[in-house]
Amino acid sequence: MANIRNLDPSASPLDYYGSELRRLREEAGLSQQQLGDILYCTASLVGQIETAKKVPTRQFSERLDAALMTGGLFTRLIGLVLKSQLPTWFQPYAEMEARAAYISTYQAQLVYGLLQTVEYARAVLSVENPGRLDEMVAARMERQRILQRDHPPVLCVVLDEAVLYREIGSAEVMRNQLAHLLSFRDHPWIQVQVLPFAAGQHSAMMGSFNLLRFDDDPDLFYAESYDSGHMTANPQVIRERSVGYARLQAAALSREDSAALIARVMEERYGHQPGPAVA
Repeated sequence: MANIRNLDPSASPLDYYGSELRRLREEAGLSQQQLGDILYCTASLVGQIETAKKVPTRQFSERLDAALMTGGLFTRLIGLVLKSQLPTWFQPYAEMEARAAYISTYQAQLVYGLLQTVEYARAVLSVENPGRLDEMVAARMERQRILQRDHPPVLCVVLDEAVLYREIGSAEVMRNQLAHLLSFRDHPWIQVQVLPFAAGQHSAMMGSFNLLRFDDDPDLFYAESYDSGHMTANPQVIRERSVGYARLQAAALSREDSAALIARVMEERYGHQPGPAVA
């Protein structure tokens, strides 16, 4: 029997998506089973999405738009739905990240979220979010779409060398993640550098942080604690952290030497994985 749980469309983007799906499906005179057959999925999945019990994917949304001829409605909605799956305390940062013209980040423990592979992200997020893993991974991958825009932000990443050695998921996951980092070696708007152990003490000993620059708004500094994020446009903080980041970049290996180190760790620690040629 079809699930007929009533939704409040104003409760959340997911509820609005589900209510619109049900409304347009019924207007088309289709049952959940009939629509599922068209979309190559089960009637149960259609019902779960209609009742906001399951988060749809971007692929599902694109197929749905084609099936119901909605003019791209669900493809537009899916971005809001997936963003709403991010932790509430993180959403303000994600919104600013999506608007930034320049993103500078230092990461002491993990690959920055915008450069994570699906498997690496799944391993990281499984630690704290085992019950919502699919939704959280989908939301993280959705964040990465800003790098595919016609005018993507400039992204500068400094990774502590420890990030390369901390095995996340498995050796295979790490091989693929490091190969993914190497794929950006010649990217015009993305720069990846490694801060080597040999650098010793440095200007980010307090931990990971991000700096966002905008075309028309004040710069922002962002850092995280266990379950919260701190974001500020305080000019003195921006001044100090900007200088600190410049010093980090100066202490880090060059783009080319960083790629060579990543490739070496990928081969020696995790087994060779064919990838982009390195100098």
